[in-house]
Amino acid sequence: MSTAMVSPDKPIIGISMGDPAGVGPEIIAKALARPQVHALCRPVIIGDAGVISRGIGIVQARLTVHPIARIGEAKFRTDVVDVYDLGNVDLNRLEMGKVSAMAGHAAFEAVRTMIELALAGAIQATVTAPIHKEALLAAGHHFPGHTEIFAHFTGTRDFTMMLATENLRIVHVSTHVSLRQACDAVTQQRVLKVIELAHDACVQLGVAKPVIGVAGLNPHASDGGLFGTEEREQIVPAIADARARGIDAQGPHPPDTFFAKAMSGVYDACVAMYHDQGHIPVKIRGFHFDATSGTWDGVKGINVSLGLPIVRTSVDHGTAFDQAGNGTASEASLLDAIEYAARMARKT
Repeated sequence: MSTAMVSPDKPIIGISMGDPAGVGPEIIAKALARPQVHALCRPVIIGDAGVISRGIGIVQARLTVHPIARIGEAKFRTDVVDVYDLGNVDLNRLEMGKVSAMAGHAAFEAVRTMIELALAGAIQATVTAPIHKEALLAAGHHFPGHTEIFAHFTGTRDFTMMLATENLRIVHVSTHVSLRQACDAVTQQRVLKVIELAHDACVQLGVAKPVIGVAGLNPHASDGGLFGTEEREQIVPAIADARARGIDAQGPHPPDTFFAKAMSGVYDACVAMYHDQGHIPVKIRGFHFDATSGTWDGVKGINVSLGLPIVRTSVDHGTAFDQAGNGTASEASLLDAIEYAARMARKT
């Protein structure tokens, strides 16, 4: 790749390294080797410089690591990876593709540090590579995922997750709770808040007049009350409240046909009532599994945390321990996450 300084008018975007035993460092190296990333932003990796160096070596990228202790020390060159170096991984003890407390703690510290940098205004947006929940727990960090870590350290109470791939964006009323709890979470106040978050996110992405589609909870959106009362008692009033506030919210729609229609691009964002209702259509759209090789040969889609005081996007896949260390993991989802972060940073 050609060597050049990245324009100072581009937003500075922090990228956490993810679990060092997973594919995060490899896909970061692949992504930063692409000129399109530097055309969008000035990237800084938050994590361990040695881990990133090893990731670069695995994928044989023509990049050089530049460890820094302050964002102001970054070179922002297309052939250099600036790493805000936490120096907390012993490469002699790190086993690729294995759960460990050391890796879990290093991943957690990268995220926590990146949040601090964003809150201080040192970086304009954050992007997260995948972490491993079991490794987090082994390190004593009791969070179900990135979204909850960000909410905790930013003091945010009203937040949610948006998944996006191509022209499909889905925002969730609830995520990491049981299905029983998810049903209880469908309240007028919560559904209204999520509709508002979806609308605001679309505006931040440059959509002037977003159309927000809302799914029902029950089969056939309860079919007039035959299969439940949540639509009549909670979802319909929430949609009415949103429309009264000037939001073009439509629904509730029967979930079994709603997402097929949404894939045509008729809605700028969709509101799903629970985790799998929203995750399944996004992953059908963005993930591709090769039955012959038994591997995922295409993984697209990103995760955006809405309601936070800072911009946070993420890949929509895991640590892929089965691929870690062989350089085959795709950087496509990370590229999408960086693009979304850059677009949202320009609107903040």
